[in-house]
Amino acid sequence: MSTDETKPFFDEPNAALREIAKNPDAYARYLADFHRVVLDMQAKLEILQREARVHCRGIHVDGDKWGQAFLRSFPVENSLNGVLKDLKSATSGLEKSAHKRHAHDEKVKEVKKQRKEKAQLKEWKNNPPLQAAPENPGQQGAQDPNMGYGGPTSIYNLDRRESA
Repeated sequence: MSTDETKPFFDEPNAALREIAKNPDAYARYLADFHRVVLDMQAKLEILQREARVHCRGIHVDGDKWGQAFLRSFPVENSLNGVLKDLKSATSGLEKSAHKRHAHDEKVKEVKKQRKEKAQLKEWKNNPPLQAAPENPGQQGAQDPNMGYGGPTSIYNLDRRESA
């Protein structure tokens, strides 16, 4: 074995993710795992937020005026509120991504189908199917029994004509 090859002993680390990206069902399952983790983190941080709020607002120092404990706890509450807001947007983004991945595959199938139909239509326009020639009456003098408006009429056969 030459020293020029620096191939790792394990497979490429992104190969598994590449396979997951190719399959919309595997993609959805993988994102669902992340979704569960993020929702679990969100639930635990919401509990932590409530407990921190109660604890921080409950700490009063001698000489505090009304509302000073609340004002001191406000930055702590705001930081957790920001994190929770980001987690909520992350969960909605994970859900959207799974749906959009599935919609992408559906759209690809539709595009294939539309292109196939368009190619068939183009082929039909370029090479229309042969149609049988219309029948020409062999005798010019013979009258067709159903000539309609084009043929001679009399008052005796008005019942066969269509009204306007």
